[in-house]
Amino acid sequence: MTVNVTLIVLMAAFFAAGLYLLLERSLTRVLFGLILVGNGVNILILAMSGGSGTAPLYSEGTPPQDYADSLPQALILTAIVITFAVTSFMLGMIYRSWDLARKDEVQDDPEALRADDQDDYAHTDTDSAEDASEFSDTAEARPLRRRKARPAVGSHRAAGGAS
Repeated sequence: MTVNVTLIVLMAAFFAAGLYLLLERSLTRVLFGLILVGNGVNILILAMSGGSGTAPLYSEGTPPQDYADSLPQALILTAIVITFAVTSFMLGMIYRSWDLARKDEVQDDPEALRADDQDDYAHTDTDSAEDASEFSDTAEARPLRRRKARPAVGSHRAAGGAS
């Protein structure tokens, strides 16, 4: 089995361009990036599926290794359907974003920006783990006092009966 170098280069170019577009803030560019990555996956499955063969229908006298494997074709068809579903979802998000804000860009979340500005656990890195502990030192710990057991209300002893 030989691998077609043209398909590998094309797949790498689709992945590179798709990942570059996925990192953009414009939802339309993210959509194009998803489409390119989906097509790159299809080409990857096609390139790794092996050489072509005869149709996977039984014909007498044909050895089994000459038949084409139908599994990569099924995987590519499934990947096409998944890419179509994600594309439809993204088109709906883009339309809704444009309808509400007349913008195609993803905005910064103000809550995430505020949380980034806060200190973690409200102490600095110079604090030691002992200082930040909510438990007291063992030297200051007091032993627990045991209470005397009281009989339950309505029991035989509480009623004054002899046992």
